[in-house]
Amino acid sequence: MSLPVKISVSIDQLKQEAYSLGFHLCGIAAVDADTDSAKQQRLKAWLALGYQADMAWMEKPERFDICAAMPEVQSVICVALNYYTPHQRPNEPELAKISRYGWGRDYHKVMHKKLKAFTNWLSKQGEGVKARYYADTGPVQDKVWAERAGIGWIAKNGNVITRKYGSWVFLGEVLTNVELPPDAPHTEHCGSCTRCLDACPTGAIAKPFVVDANRCIAYHTIENRAADLPEFIAARLEGWVAGCDICQDVCPWNQRFAHTTDVAEFQPYPWNIAPTLTELANISDDEWNRRFPASALRRIKPDMLRRNAQANLEAPKPSS
Repeated sequence: MSLPVKISVSIDQLKQEAYSLGFHLCGIAAVDADTDSAKQQRLKAWLALGYQADMAWMEKPERFDICAAMPEVQSVICVALNYYTPHQRPNEPELAKISRYGWGRDYHKVMHKKLKAFTNWLSKQGEGVKARYYADTGPVQDKVWAERAGIGWIAKNGNVITRKYGSWVFLGEVLTNVELPPDAPHTEHCGSCTRCLDACPTGAIAKPFVVDANRCIAYHTIENRAADLPEFIAARLEGWVAGCDICQDVCPWNQRFAHTTDVAEFQPYPWNIAPTLTELANISDDEWNRRFPASALRRIKPDMLRRNAQANLEAPKPSS
């Protein structure tokens, strides 16, 4: 039997290092076989309903067992970055809506740089220490681990809500073979509120805490590669061409606790806040490439962006 791997710093020092690198929240979860089994069953039940739509990567076996990502893993260090900026979208019908997460620099690039530095630091804190990081790029259920690490709770709209920043956060994880004292899992604080369910124009929140991607505007505008959007979705886009923030915008936790981020890279490129639907419906591939540098919106290819904008232009206008 191998000896336990130890580090030379305290938990407080470990978390302070995370904060010094710019992370806004940090928590620790222990890898526990029993809890992991319950997590697997919830994911399997969601997949069995077909709520993943065409996101086949959600079905990868590694997603069911974090040890598949790192066999020696003992602890998951979870971090969060606040990305909220106070800019507001105009409501004019000729303007397109882009989700806040895509307004500024690609969050993967920002998170990965900080996570790499944190992982390198951790690896030097003891003999035999191993560490590996993820940020929405690997088979790790980041929201589940964030809840277990005390970062926040998985809300009725499927997002993680934090007490300090609401749900305007990006999540990341560092897997390590060091057995660390875990934080208490976060408790759920949605209460009887149903604002997110009531506000969703497509009924994508099938029931509290269960989101059906087949009916989700964010899924269809970002992940759906089909030439045409489903008629039901196209008629209810309400101006959205890249993601959707409706369930976050109406959340009382976000309305009360959103704080402007101190991460300069998350400040919006000015042209992302309120472009016109017409200009995006006619955007050229070259203009798309120029307009979205180092942007998470590059996942939405030019033909998809044109499709999303055109669907909004052709949608029936609400009666006055």
